[in-house]
Amino acid sequence: TMAAPVKLNEVFKIQSMGIRPDCITFANCTMESEKFITVREQNGEQVTIHTIDLLSPQRSEKRPIAADAALMNPVARILALRAGQQIQVYNIELKTKMKQTVMTDAVVYWKWISAGTMALVTASAVFHWSMDGSSEPVKVFDRLPAMSACQIINYRADEHEKWMVLIGISVATDGSNRIVGSMQLFSAEKNVSQSLEGHAAAFSQFTVEGASAPSTLFAFANKGAAGSKLHIIEVVKGSDTAPPFQKRNVDIQFPADAAQDFPVAMQISDKYGVIYMITKFGYLYVYDVETATLIFANRVSQETIFTTCINSTTGGVLGINRLGQVLHVQVDDSTIVNFLQNQMGNIGLAMKIAARAMLPGAEQLYSANFDQMLRSGMFKEAAEMAAKSPNGVLRTPNTINKFKAAAQAFPQQPNPLLLYFSKILEDSKLNAIESIELARPVLQQGKQQLLQKWLEDGKLECSEDLGDLVKQVDGQLALSIYLRGNVPAKVIQCFVETQQFDKILLYANKVGYTPEWDKIIATMVMINPDGALKLAQMLVNQEGGSRLNVAAVAEIFLTRNMLQQTTAFLLDALKNNRPEEGALQTKLLEINLRAAPQVAEAILSNNMFTHYDRPTVGKLCEMAGLFQRALEHFTETADQKRVIVHASQMQPDFLLEWFGNLPDVSKSVELLREMMAKDLRANLQVCVQIATRYSEAIGTPTLITLFEEYKSMEGLFYYLGSIVNFSTDENVHYKYIVACTKVSMMRNDFKELERITRESTFYPAVKVKDFLKSETKLPDPRPLINVCDKNDMVEELTQYLYGKGMMKYIEVYVQKVNPFRTPQVVGALIDGNCPEDQIRSLVMSVRNMCPAEGLVAACQKRNRLR
Repeated sequence: TMAAPVKLNEVFKIQSMGIRPDCITFANCTMESEKFITVREQNGEQVTIHTIDLLSPQRSEKRPIAADAALMNPVARILALRAGQQIQVYNIELKTKMKQTVMTDAVVYWKWISAGTMALVTASAVFHWSMDGSSEPVKVFDRLPAMSACQIINYRADEHEKWMVLIGISVATDGSNRIVGSMQLFSAEKNVSQSLEGHAAAFSQFTVEGASAPSTLFAFANKGAAGSKLHIIEVVKGSDTAPPFQKRNVDIQFPADAAQDFPVAMQISDKYGVIYMITKFGYLYVYDVETATLIFANRVSQETIFTTCINSTTGGVLGINRLGQVLHVQVDDSTIVNFLQNQMGNIGLAMKIAARAMLPGAEQLYSANFDQMLRSGMFKEAAEMAAKSPNGVLRTPNTINKFKAAAQAFPQQPNPLLLYFSKILEDSKLNAIESIELARPVLQQGKQQLLQKWLEDGKLECSEDLGDLVKQVDGQLALSIYLRGNVPAKVIQCFVETQQFDKILLYANKVGYTPEWDKIIATMVMINPDGALKLAQMLVNQEGGSRLNVAAVAEIFLTRNMLQQTTAFLLDALKNNRPEEGALQTKLLEINLRAAPQVAEAILSNNMFTHYDRPTVGKLCEMAGLFQRALEHFTETADQKRVIVHASQMQPDFLLEWFGNLPDVSKSVELLREMMAKDLRANLQVCVQIATRYSEAIGTPTLITLFEEYKSMEGLFYYLGSIVNFSTDENVHYKYIVACTKVSMMRNDFKELERITRESTFYPAVKVKDFLKSETKLPDPRPLINVCDKNDMVEELTQYLYGKGMMKYIEVYVQKVNPFRTPQVVGALIDGNCPEDQIRSLVMSVRNMCPAEGLVAACQKRNRLR
């Protein structure tokens, strides 16, 4: 006998976990997928929940939990527990509670309809509970009155959750004890329910021949008083242009010894396109979903299989019977095609199942018929067959080459390849290879608008190769293809070439693509430097941190001598002033100090950076003539001395503050000495300001010595002038008078010298008198007059003035300064052999302001009294 088209095996025995057989029932045992089984076991008051991992039985667990029911998620290690009207959902791996809710009415049936949604059925309604967020169960529809007396045994939803079916059973009321199946089919879009007779049902995604998208099929089986039927209908059409699915209904033949049997479960394998129907007595029926052809029927279990699920990996079906056997039935890939072709004589079905499941040899099965059509010149039929072949089993490069060969062999016939493409385009789309092959002749004929239309209609599979082909003719159309084909590198390349720079980063972020940005920027720099800069700035300002190798991008700008762009980019990239960016901060300052010192000055003045190489930048500032900035950066005395000589080019306020921050006085003196030694004239004013500000810290004697060392009477004059009025030091006053004398003579302005000699009470009188007398070129004797008058040295003053021929100053002195000193003046003049008429004239000019007694005494002393 020929091998069966399906294979059966036992994958697990539930009793092997030590679970009591009486707990292996519909109420206590659930299986939502090929991954997990849950069993509720009760011993007295103690309830244990077993979670069996079918893929890794050693990971199976049991927990003492007071729950009425348990249900494992079909995908993840997530356990739902129901106790009364309270439901809680736990993530076992994370050991956390995910969700909980309390239902108003008791739950009579529950099921996971997807990895993220649970269905909850009460006596009156059906609810869906999403595991997302904190959402509560939402009512989907109310139960029809016809379902009120039923025991709910299943609930199914299609993968889009647009169609649902609730399935229940009850005992017939006609006295026959027949088990009646009742179903409520609900359309979510129309919000309409329909009552049907049926014991088992399932949804399937099936691509009808000629369709570009799968249809949603609804299959259900019923055993009624009038007989048993399998129905298959289309509830959602796959594509508008595709032909509708041909509705099917066939009789179900039960064996004579199982006349009371009826369907209890249905699963559909989309992989093979077959329906697995299981009956109460343990029979398995396998039907083709498209034609409802019965492929196989046999008993697979002596005990009732009370729960089933599809095995998403194998395309088979899993079932648990009352003995605790977990059975697995699947199409046997090695025998199915031979069975259908030779045992059933149905080569068409053999070809279709082979194509759907991509079984080895599927293409050969189709190719035999296809090749025969080509040899017979039946190009239209061959094109139709290849275009509509299930799962595109004939839509291969080999088929395209055969059509090309046929076109060359029969040049007078319509082009078979174009016939083939047109058949596909009627209600489907071309695959990647077909799209390229069709594009070649279309582009050669200059009919890009046809490609554009097919592209907009979704008829082409966009790929990098198609984009590359089209780009030779039309860059914008190629960009559309790259975008649709998700070829981000080429999309960005097109954006660069078409100078749509503002779209580059938006697109990369949208599709989550991280290109080699430095290469893109290097290309952009040659086309549009400002565009490259803008993109680089957007990248470094990207939320979540820079995506650029900042140094590499800066080098790209710099190698093209784009100083402005380099600077703008680095200012943006380095604005956060991170320690690890010190080298780049130094680079930024270096390039500007060498080429654009005014820009560097602006950067430094903003105090943006603190991690660069300060000595290096200091030397560059010095070379650029930014001496004040250089001084800010230097700490070595040799460097400071070299730069400080340019003090006249620095801000006085800066220098004053800078000197105040020097670590010791000796360095201040050393630097002041350097300033005076190298350029006294230029630096004098600021030296005086520094000396004045820090006179107390440095010491007046030191500063006096310093000014004198460089023979700077002017410096001494200004420095001492700023402190003399507050000083009681006679040396300060003396040195100031000396400096004042020198400066007054240079300026021929003796007002300050006259003032200080008149107002000061702290200078050494004799020393000052001797100094003023020694200055033989002093044209104005008033300072000397002040000193001598205040310190009772009038006779010596008179002799000095008379000896210098300054008789008029003697007259001024006695007439205006101090008439009471006239006797001393007269005495000195007599001693100096001044003519009597001059003396008489002087005395007469003073008249009664002259003290008579003193005058008489002075004359009498010198025997000149008459």
